[in-house]
Amino acid sequence: MTTQIYRCCCCCGALVSKTKTGRERWLLRGVTASPFNGMCALLLGAVLSGSASAQEVWNPFSREPHDPIEQGRIDSANDPAEAVNRKIFEANRVFDAVILKPAARAYLDFYPEVRQGIHNFAVNVGEPVVFVNDVLQGNFGRAWNTTQRFAINTTVGVVGINDVAATSGKPHHYADLGQTFGVWGIAPGPAVQIPILGPSNLRDAFGLATTSLASTFAFQGAIASVVPYTQMGATAVDDIDYRSKMLPNTDALEKSSQDLYLSIRLIKAQMRARLVEEGKAGRVSPDDASSDRSAGN
Repeated sequence: MTTQIYRCCCCCGALVSKTKTGRERWLLRGVTASPFNGMCALLLGAVLSGSASAQEVWNPFSREPHDPIEQGRIDSANDPAEAVNRKIFEANRVFDAVILKPAARAYLDFYPEVRQGIHNFAVNVGEPVVFVNDVLQGNFGRAWNTTQRFAINTTVGVVGINDVAATSGKPHHYADLGQTFGVWGIAPGPAVQIPILGPSNLRDAFGLATTSLASTFAFQGAIASVVPYTQMGATAVDDIDYRSKMLPNTDALEKSSQDLYLSIRLIKAQMRARLVEEGKAGRVSPDDASSDRSAGN
């Protein structure tokens, strides 16, 4: 059986696996923070105005995945702001077409070794956030793995350019505050679309905004002018790096999907549910299965 794997779009870190029979299943990918995540704090008030009743019924993961269009229509009841979300989604697609896609195509001119080094560096910059969430989730084994990765790659790996830790049996895994809230038992809440960052939900959007605000206050003095910009630059380039890898497959999905908004919303929701289950289980996923992306969520 032939299986095609592709990412849904620039704003969603999921992978879609479609078999020859046409059946689709969803594979987890972590989602790294975007350099624009600071704007989530400004959007938080609007996000929190979502329907409380929608949060109570929002549980699309109690069912086996169905056709994304059919399932998307069923789950529309959990998207009380769908009209607004669709407008934001279309604006995000314009941003992708005007900014991300051209940048990704230009980025392909770099040597593969250079692109891999950039990716490794961006992952290493994000390890402290992963560590904090590992601890908050009570996953101390994963926290120790993250600590070792950061120490090894920052020194022997030359500030993370080389992922020496992975070759030593210490694979990267992704963790964020939205996942932590899920591990604590907090429901996802209604679907939301965040400008530039793409699809999310009430819980994960709140987690992203909280992380952004915490980062702002965590660094003081001279370091405050270095660390945040290093993180922003690293994640921005990593976004472009990942987008360049997915260009052929995302183009195919955009052509084949009957309703791209519904498909991506469902994929992202299922992806985040699986990320929460991974956190509850305390597993350390291979780098190519969960670390490249994630969203905001």
